[in-house]
Amino acid sequence: MRGKVELCGVNTSKLKVLKNEEMTELLRRVKHGDEAARQQMIEGNLRLVLSVIQRFSGRGESMDDLFQIGCIGLMKAIDNFDCEQFNVRFSTYGVPMISGEIRRFLRDSSTVRVSRSMRDTAYKVLQAREAYLSEFQREPSVEEIARRLEMKREEVVFALDAIADPVSLYEPVYSDSGDTVCVMDQVKDDKNTDERWLEELALHEAIDHLTEREQRILDLRFFQGKTQMEVSEEVGISQAQVSRLEKGAIKQIRKTM
Repeated sequence: MRGKVELCGVNTSKLKVLKNEEMTELLRRVKHGDEAARQQMIEGNLRLVLSVIQRFSGRGESMDDLFQIGCIGLMKAIDNFDCEQFNVRFSTYGVPMISGEIRRFLRDSSTVRVSRSMRDTAYKVLQAREAYLSEFQREPSVEEIARRLEMKREEVVFALDAIADPVSLYEPVYSDSGDTVCVMDQVKDDKNTDERWLEELALHEAIDHLTEREQRILDLRFFQGKTQMEVSEEVGISQAQVSRLEKGAIKQIRKTM
């Protein structure tokens, strides 16, 4: 019994593995309506389903449920695979179909709500993707999906982003013999750090030490984006004086900070 793991009553340690030649012959028979061959294809590719659902572990879903949903994707892949595409392995076509079925299940049962119009658009995109995959035996690009649906590329991207699985901040992205690195460790806020806050505070205090004219010149130049000539006209001094006062004010700020 060592190493035995059961999913839906199936002993995963005893799952069959088919050779490429066997699968090719079975797929030809499936196309001719041979139900026995279809059943053999399903049983011979359960390891493929098992390998895919392992990517979705740790999401709080029952592995039994994911295995069953993955089997539905496997059956769709078997029914739609074009065995005339000799340069395409069945696993290359089957993995995206299985993964897509599981993602659809996770999306529909998610607590994150997406607007109905966006969800409808996403379903159209996924259907177009599966149709393209069935026709050409490869993943379509965003542009190819957009052309097929006569939609803008941005609409396709937004729809796919809206139904993407949320990622936990505590989900590990790397693990070695040391500490595990999580998503949260990779997220950085460069704007709201203690160092940035202290720098801004010091800058405001330094500006307060300038004269009103120097403060106004810096405001016009760096906050309103005006040229030295425009500032000279507004302040009523020469452009050379503006340049001298600007340099002096910046030097004073650096010295104060």
